[in-house]
Amino acid sequence: MKTFDEALHYLLSQVETTQKTETIPVFEALGRVLAKGIVSDVNVPPHDNSMMDGYALHSYDLEHNSTLTVSQRIPAGSQPQPLKAGTAARIFTGAPIPEGANAVVMQEETEADGEQVKITSEKTRPGQNIRKLGEDIALGDEILKAGHKLRPQDLGLITSIGIGEVEVYQPLKIATFTTGDELLEPGEAPQPGKIFNANRYVLAGLIPALGFELIDLGQVEDTLEATIEAMKQAASIADVVVTTGGVSVGEEDHIKPAIDQLGSLDMWKVKMKPGKPLAYGDIQGTPFIGLPGNPVSAFATFNLFARPYLLKMQGANELKSKPIWLEAMFAWPKPGFRREFARAKLVNKNQKTYVDIYPNQGSGVLTSTVWAEGFVVIPEDTVIQKGDKVAFYPFNPINE
Repeated sequence: MKTFDEALHYLLSQVETTQKTETIPVFEALGRVLAKGIVSDVNVPPHDNSMMDGYALHSYDLEHNSTLTVSQRIPAGSQPQPLKAGTAARIFTGAPIPEGANAVVMQEETEADGEQVKITSEKTRPGQNIRKLGEDIALGDEILKAGHKLRPQDLGLITSIGIGEVEVYQPLKIATFTTGDELLEPGEAPQPGKIFNANRYVLAGLIPALGFELIDLGQVEDTLEATIEAMKQAASIADVVVTTGGVSVGEEDHIKPAIDQLGSLDMWKVKMKPGKPLAYGDIQGTPFIGLPGNPVSAFATFNLFARPYLLKMQGANELKSKPIWLEAMFAWPKPGFRREFARAKLVNKNQKTYVDIYPNQGSGVLTSTVWAEGFVVIPEDTVIQKGDKVAFYPFNPINE
């Protein structure tokens, strides 16, 4: 039985990053992964400019007189004249600083009277309220590295240096299908001995949410021949094939013998809960990940194993969410030999944030994944007391 860390390390060591890229407008690039770093060929700001509305002047002139003549008006986007000695320029936020000025006094610290302005602040220092050329971004800076998954603020940063197109990796195509005569589709009438197919819809949400293209081949007849044909089709059109269930050695489970004929398959028992069984291999050279059939286990193992695998294959640098360490509102009195990923959510109490877990952590309780906001990790052979610090991993990291 592999430990969680051993299984994840091995899985990630097998990844080959896609080499398929495309150049697209920045406007369409949200959620895409950069294939090439972004280097600035301009300074931001491109000139010294005012941080606020006020008056540009030379601080030395105020040592002799607090009232100055206003010699020019400088709105944003204009080109100012050099500042006449002993005068001030009316200036607005973002406007260029005129040659000869070394400070801006905010208008709240002035009293205007016609063409004269009195400076009421006690002291004006050089550089006050001025954003310097290249203060944000300097010419030649690499502002974003290859492998970065683009967020809204990244799009703003890229366009702030005048770039309109970016080179990104093409989205991975992830094929999935369902087997099992016991499964019903939503809308069908309930039948004795059968269950509704939740896993198909869990994957149909998880895969596109990461920015991948979902290829849903639907429900496949529960025979070896049909499974082999589905495998061939999936491998021919997708970058990765992901399925749930059907990888055991039972007579009614056809995925393992199908892959044995078409490629290779490793089956692991991972020291974790939920989600002990996990399969990895290839179908005619296309990577395959087999998740457990239990819906909670499928949800957990996708997030903990398939997600980082697919993100690395997509070229992303950030593969895991970062833990938030919080005090537990629960106790975990019995240590286990497997690492537990308890479904949990944040709780605000007395102006402090804690984390609590769903009362029923059974691997068949899909309700727990809807109630929860993330996983609390309970290490092997560990007891948790109320008030202990525990690691909470959000389902949806803020950088997604």
